[in-house]
Amino acid sequence: MSQREAERAAKLQYLEDREEEANYETQAINDSLDRLRNVLQDTLSVDDTISFDSLRVHEKPPTLSISKSVLNGSEAPKLENFRAQVAQPSGLAKLIPGAKSRYANALTDADSRYEVAHIEWTKTERTRIAKLEDMKASHFQALSAFKNKVEQRNAEVDDFRDSYLASDPDSIIAYNSMVLERSAYPPGFPQTFSIAYTVASKQLVIEYELPTAEIVPAKIECRYVKTRDLIEAKVRKAAEIKEIYQDVIAALALRTIHEVFEADQAACIETCCFNGYVRTVDPATGVDIQPHLISVRTTKERFTQINLARVDKTSCLRNLGAQVSRHASESQPIKPIVEFDMADARFIDQADMVSGLNSVPNLMDLTPGEFEHLVANLFGKMGLDSKLTRSSRDGGVDCVAYDSRPILGGKVVIQAKRYRHTVGVSAVRDLYGTMMNEGANKGILVTTSGYGPDAFNFSSDKPIELIDGGGLLFLLQEVGMQARILIQDDD
Repeated sequence: MSQREAERAAKLQYLEDREEEANYETQAINDSLDRLRNVLQDTLSVDDTISFDSLRVHEKPPTLSISKSVLNGSEAPKLENFRAQVAQPSGLAKLIPGAKSRYANALTDADSRYEVAHIEWTKTERTRIAKLEDMKASHFQALSAFKNKVEQRNAEVDDFRDSYLASDPDSIIAYNSMVLERSAYPPGFPQTFSIAYTVASKQLVIEYELPTAEIVPAKIECRYVKTRDLIEAKVRKAAEIKEIYQDVIAALALRTIHEVFEADQAACIETCCFNGYVRTVDPATGVDIQPHLISVRTTKERFTQINLARVDKTSCLRNLGAQVSRHASESQPIKPIVEFDMADARFIDQADMVSGLNSVPNLMDLTPGEFEHLVANLFGKMGLDSKLTRSSRDGGVDCVAYDSRPILGGKVVIQAKRYRHTVGVSAVRDLYGTMMNEGANKGILVTTSGYGPDAFNFSSDKPIELIDGGGLLFLLQEVGMQARILIQDDD
């Protein structure tokens, strides 16, 4: 091949390599986009239920491997083998002067060599036996440690399973944390979350960190421009990035709710609330912020009727009464349906410990009148102009309050239920009826207990906020009012 032909071939190879590089980058962009498009679909073929047996030790016990030389050793030297090497004179050789003496000396030498060999063999054998015993002892220790590890792990798994099936809140939180940790997402998803569980309402609240809009590929494709010898990228339009990102956060919310409902072996979750937020920087102040972009609450009964394989995610969330940022890619915040701190029972426990149980009033011990004033005082300190109206027959209170904020404010009807049992849907319907009669913009129902799934379903598409016992204690703590809720069996 001539030099010119070689140069031409090298140039053609270079152009092919650059074209291939551009195609590779385009394929990587498409693959990344496909993974984002399938965030919801990918979980539908996975059983999210955690088998407790999978948490046990499944590795095999340690085995003892001993070489034949260490296990069996070498054969002990035999005197007859050494003496057999000495030839005994026979025939005429016996008549040679000194033959007998030389024979005797040879036997003595053979005996000496045997003694040396036997001493050396004994030393080697002692070393071998000591090594064998050490290996057996080490193996026994390793086997005992493995057995203890298995027994301890099995005991821990059994305790975890029993407490979870008994609806222990901490175990429920731990179990569902494992469910979400096992969920496999594309690269770039933080998978950072917090979980709270409200026993009275059987409500799981998930505070989940979302990826930012940067998760969406900024490029559509790459192509090689031969005339300029560069790889040129076609940039994705802002509107398309917004559409894809909205789809991603919607998929993530539906996926998370699906996973915890599907994995709910103990049937301890009747309602799930998902709050999705991002960590970003406020461009106006440069301060780190965590705005919520999506919040949805739904009951298991309602959610499991949805065919997630065929659903339109945006329509589905709208039907569930979700709050979704209209400009999620710009981190425009929304107000969560349930504030996570209000659902975190650990906060309540901490408040009790800090303030001292003896000095903190039990809300269940208050008279209806005292409870009315407590509720009115609470919302008054929160900035509402609250007015007590009339006591209801069940010990609750109707309170009309006014939010003076422009646009967002208005008339608010507040009802409080000092209940020991779960609040049903009838109380929520009553509140909604009162709102209609009063011409109120919003209704708030506060209880010392929790809510049933029908109550959440009814309120999902209405301007009604349901605050359970944990949320009430949190709000009281926020305005500096210490309280606790201890429900006696005979209350």
